[in-house]
Order: sequence, then structure tokens, then C-alpha cells
Amino acid sequence: MLKKIKVDQLVVGMHLKEFCGSWMEHPFWRTGFVLTDPKDIKTILASSIKEVWIDNSKGVDISDGEVAVTEAESDAQVEEEMQQAAQVQRVTSPISTAAELERAAKICHQSKQAVISMFQEARMGKAVDVGGAQRMVEEITDSVTRNPGALISLARLKTVDDYTYMHSVAVCAMMVALSKQLGHDTEQTRLAGLAGLMHDLGKAMMPTEVLNKPGKLTAAEFSIIKTHPIEGHRLLLTSQSVGDVVLDVCLHHHEKTDGSGYPNGLSDPEISVFAKMGAVCDVYDAITSNRPYKVGWDPAESLRKMAEWSNGHFDGKIFQAFVKSLGIYPIGSLVRLTSGRLGVVIDQTGKSLTMPVVKVFFSTKSNMRIMPAIIDLSLPSTNEKIVSREDPAKWKFADLNELWSIPS
Repeated sequence: MLKKIKVDQLVVGMHLKEFCGSWMEHPFWRTGFVLTDPKDIKTILASSIKEVWIDNSKGVDISDGEVAVTEAESDAQVEEEMQQAAQVQRVTSPISTAAELERAAKICHQSKQAVISMFQEARMGKAVDVGGAQRMVEEITDSVTRNPGALISLARLKTVDDYTYMHSVAVCAMMVALSKQLGHDTEQTRLAGLAGLMHDLGKAMMPTEVLNKPGKLTAAEFSIIKTHPIEGHRLLLTSQSVGDVVLDVCLHHHEKTDGSGYPNGLSDPEISVFAKMGAVCDVYDAITSNRPYKVGWDPAESLRKMAEWSNGHFDGKIFQAFVKSLGIYPIGSLVRLTSGRLGVVIDQTGKSLTMPVVKVFFSTKSNMRIMPAIIDLSLPSTNEKIVSREDPAKWKFADLNELWSIPS
């Protein structure tokens, strides 16, 4: 049986199934191993991870009388969190994802080049060009207004070398979409986008051998990376045109509602709405993106993982609005339908978060590819529905991203 326990309940001999937190935060390359060294437990206790899953069928169980949360109970809590998000009215898109993909691709390319220049100038000690950044935010906002899924999903398909720069573009787009979902006015949405674009500027001052290390960071290296919010805040202070919202998000997007974040260890009431927004957008893009030492998670599975962490990590209302802005099954998610066919989500619909537009392309009954077909699950004439998320790593479809990113 799988059990979720507090890290201070760990003992040698337990089979550690999974960490309850972003894979960026835990100190190991893998999960799914037996704890044999007390030093490993000390390392976990020293990290920001508070809970883990253990498998007592493969290792030592917790002692009699100790309390744990079973997988079934945890799943129910997560599903409840996701269903609460589904009750929030979604901001709909005026055009389809397919219609916006070409324009979004051009904006992604232009924005990446602009962010590269911004980082290079920061390294040379030049003041931040806020005017140029604002023009970029306007372009991104226009695309997100037409259809948020196109640009946000394309920005997720970054290469390892592009990660630092495209991450800024992706977070900008998600901040705009989230701001609109929360009902912010035009000026608040512009500031949210600008904050997202500049939130990681401090990484321009990180040692390149640490920032671009093709493996898991050591504790000492991670301590260096954890200074990037302070460095970014310092850089932004050199420009008089940067407002308080941008400064705040840059400095506090790694704070958590339970006070375990950095650099200041702020707790829920001390963290602004915009910084809480930045935290959600930053984590989602990080865990769905491929890194040198980790393949990004499926978008739908990533949201489910974040729902598990939401108590203590994210603000509940903001997380639910974030889910609403992307959909419970974001574009690019691999899903199984009632017919047994597998498909990739290619668009959202205005009717329900659980009824996106899916491109089916594989039959699990015959275990073979089929002619791709597009199904709008929200239509009354459609008898299909999603029965489960699927792990892309299990199926190894080499063209999964092309199936949704290239219009039919």
C-alpha cells in the first residue's frame, strides 16, 4: 500500500515511492528506491520537502499508532481540488488555438531574442529597458487575448539551451492569462505580464556553470541559485520605470504560503496576490519543461501534482483560477477516451473544463495507430469522454507535440 507520511517519519528500510513536491526541490535524481543510508534521510529533512509517499509492500512501514494518508484519500482530495477549479467561470477565447498557432510561434521567437538581449545587457551592467519589455508584453497579451493556449503551449516546447529565456516568455503569458481569469483590469494585467517576463532576471548574474549544469545541483550550487530573486531585484532597482508589482514578483515568486519558501520565508498573509500568481506560473512551466536531468511532466499530470502541493505551497483561489485558465486537461495532454482511443488535447471549449477538443490517433484495443480525427467532447452529439490521463513516457509517441502544435 502507498502511504503519504511526514518526512520526520522516515526511517531506514522504507521504500521511497515519490516526493510530495516539485522535483526541482528534492535532493535526489530519482524516486522509487529503498532508504539504506541515514545520511539520505538527513538530506531530505534539510530540504524543503515536507511529505513523501512510501510503499510498505516494498519496504518498512510506519510504526503502529502513527498517522498516514493513503493514496485513495489523497486522490480524493486532489480530485476535489480540481473539481472546485471547474466551478469557476472560465474566460473564453475568441478564436481557436489552431488559428493562433502561427502568430504565437512568431511572437515566441521574437520574445526569446528580446529576453536574450535583456539578460546580456543585465550581465554588462546596463539598466533594464522597460520600454522594450512593455512592447513585448503587449504582443504577448494580444496573443493570449485571442487564445491563451497557443502561446502558452508553444512556449513549453523549449529546448534545454533556450530554457532560461523561454521560461520568462512562458511565465509572462501565463501571468497575463491568470490575471484575466482573476478579473484584473488592463493595467493590472499589463503589470502581471511585465512581472512574469522579468521575474527571473537575476539568473543573468548566476555562474553559467551552475545555471547550465547538465545534472542535479548540489546543495551548495542550489544555495547560489536561490540568490537569483535578490540579484534580480537589485538589477531592477537600477531602472526607475520598474513598478512595485514587478519588483515584488521578482523578489518573492519563490515564497510559499506555509513560510517554507525563499528568500524571506514569508507566509500566506505576507505574500502579495501577484507574487502568489508568479509562484504558480513559475512552477507549472518548470515542471512541464524538459531539463538536462529530467523530462518534463505531462500538462494534466502536472496540474494534478500541483493540486497535491497546493495546501502550503500555493494560494487555493489563485491555483483554481490558474487551472481554469489552462483547463484541467491543458493543450498537449495525453488522454484516454471511453472508446479506448488515445488522443492529445488540442483546444479548450467554453462548455466544460472536462470536455476539451481532442485529436485521437491511437487505438489501445488494436494497439496501433489510427487515422487522426478531431473530437469536440463538448458537443451533444459526442458520446466519448475522458476516462484517464496517460503518461507519455509509457507510450513513447515521438510525434506527440507535432500532433497538437501543427494544425491539421
